[in-house]
Formats: sequence, structure tokens, C-alpha cells
Amino acid sequence: MKSALIIGGTVVAIIAAISLWPETPVAVTTTPVQVGKVESLVSNTRSGTVQACLRSHLSLTQGGQVNQLLVQQGDTVVAGQLLMTLWNDDIKAGIAQAQAQVAIAQSNKASRCRQAEADLRDAKRLRDLRKRNMASEEQLDRSNTVADISRFACEQQDAQIQQVQAALDLQQARLAQTELRAPFAGIIAEVNGEVGEYATPSPPGVATPPAIDLINQECLYVRAPIDEVDAAQVKIGMETRVTLDAFQDQTFTGLVSRIAPYVQDLEKQARTVDVDVTLSSLPQDIDLLIGYSADIEVITASRDNVVRIPTELLLEGNKVLTVQNDAIAEVPLTLGLTNWTWSEVTAGLKAGDAVINSLDIPDLNPGIKVKITPASDSGITKDD
Repeated sequence: MKSALIIGGTVVAIIAAISLWPETPVAVTTTPVQVGKVESLVSNTRSGTVQACLRSHLSLTQGGQVNQLLVQQGDTVVAGQLLMTLWNDDIKAGIAQAQAQVAIAQSNKASRCRQAEADLRDAKRLRDLRKRNMASEEQLDRSNTVADISRFACEQQDAQIQQVQAALDLQQARLAQTELRAPFAGIIAEVNGEVGEYATPSPPGVATPPAIDLINQECLYVRAPIDEVDAAQVKIGMETRVTLDAFQDQTFTGLVSRIAPYVQDLEKQARTVDVDVTLSSLPQDIDLLIGYSADIEVITASRDNVVRIPTELLLEGNKVLTVQNDAIAEVPLTLGLTNWTWSEVTAGLKAGDAVINSLDIPDLNPGIKVKITPASDSGITKDD
């Protein structure tokens, strides 16, 4: 009995000693609260694409055998340049015939009008002779009639010329339908067809490859989908940052130039709104290709010289952990602008305060004794 009492007393003493033993502080690192810029950003939900302001999939309006293929992939062309022709010898013969008819009509007009001038002079001469009773009234009447008929014949030639000119214009329009010309200056991206092959235009509702794909690379933009919830914040002219997978180490700038007037409702995808961003001037060593994947960040609001903390240090409910009296304290914050990197603090902290950043330590709860240790340079306090 006495042994049991001794053992029990020993256990109680040990427990009391453990409870009175000073708690070992947990080593934590902190980040100082900074003053800097904070932006509110809207990003695309899926990858965007670099596109050309001018791009045309050219095809002929009628079918026929390819007679000339005057360009190849990669060629640079100017506006109006002839790219491809169909066999059109019959139309060219019709044009030559119509041109001959126009020449004949113009020659006939010159002849008829010259005759009308001569007949008019004869009529004036007889009119003078009649005043001196040297010509009869019948002769004067006959001369006036001949002059009027000649004048009408001259005027009729104008209508004849218009008729044959219209026939020539028709043949030239038919010829233009056999010729494919560049609507603007650019680069040939693709050519479908060879000399001697039969080219068939696309029937309505049936997609066929274009004869020639023409791209103007002087004007490029990025089109990217924005979630419908965020699209209402985007306005024309907002500054935008653009990143491309092909140039991962660089960031480009641009302005929002277009917001689609409708929402894309694609099956198995979130509803989005297409936003176009016109790129600013690019470095000379950057050669963008149409079709590059791109991501955009639209800056919807920005504030300078505000108190901010790294967003990754925020806990649920917009709280952070700080050190007060060598123990962890939980501080609620009032936030302003925020993004994935920085969050503006309008109340709860001031510049120079320290916020615990070692949130990976388990069971890091308010009241726990801590010891602040120097942090390695993790880059989270770097101003941007």
C-alpha cells in the first residue's frame, strides 16, 4: 500500500514538472508589410490566339481549269497583284471582238458626225442663197431635212458606242471572275491547287480549302475568352499584359480593342466573352506567328503607394498571422484591390508590420509561442 502511494506521488510530481516546463518556441519567418502598387486583374479562362487584322481565304467565284499559278507559299504580294488565273482564252477572244466593235462604232460616229457638219453647212449656205432669191424654198427644205437626218445619225452613234462598250465591260467582268487578285498587301500562307487542275468554288454551306490563304502581318492582335462573370469589368482601351508560350520570359503590352457583343455558349465549357487586345510595338527581334497561343491580363484598376501584402499569406476570412508578445496572433484585414500576387490592405496592418509567411508549419494556431528567424530570400517581398 505504501509503495502504491509512493508511485502515485511520483507520477503526479512528473506531470506537474512537465506542465511547468517552459514551452519550446516554434521557429517562424515573417514578411514585412510593404507600400507599392496593387492592380485588379481579369485573365482569360482558356488560351487565346494571335490573329491577323487582315486575313483572307481567297477562292474564285467560278470553276475552271487552273491556267496560271503566279505565287507560292511565303511570297510577299501587293494589293491588286494577280495570284492565279483560270483558262480564259474564249473570254479574251470575246474582249478582242468587243474592242473591235467599239472601235468601229467610234469610227462610224466620227464619219456620221463629220457628214452632219457638212450637211449643216450646206443648209446654212442655201439659207443665205434663199434670202437673195438664188435658191428655191424646196431646195432649202430638202437641205434642212438632210442636215437634221445627219444630226440624228450622229447622235445615234453615241447610243451605239454605249451598247458595244457595255458588251466589252461584260466580257471584262467575266475575265475578272477567272482571275484571283490580292485584296491587300500581305504574305501567302497557303496555296491549294496546281496548274492544270480543276478549281471548284465552295457551294453554300460546304467548307472547302481556299485557293490561297493571304495574311497581312503588319497588324496583329490577340483574341482570348474571358469568363462571363469577369467580362463586365473589361472596357475598351484598358491596358493589358500579354504573355506567349513561345516567349515565356517576356511580357508584351496592349490595349483592349474589342469586346464581343455576345456570350459564347459552347457545350462542356464555361460561358465566355471574346476579348481582342491590340498589341503595342514589339521588339525588332520578335517575330510573331499567326496562331501562337497567348494569355492576357486586363488591368481593370490600379493604385500606387498603398499598403500591400502577398496574397498567398491571406487565410480564410481575409486574416493573417502576426507575432505579438512572442506569440501568434490572428489579425482580420479589410482589403481593397487584390490579385494573385498582391492584396491591398486598407485596415488592420500598416507599413513595416511583420506577417508570418511560414504557413506550411502544422498546427500554427493563435497563442503558440514562436521565435522569429531570418528568412531566406524567397522573392515574395520583391516589388513589381
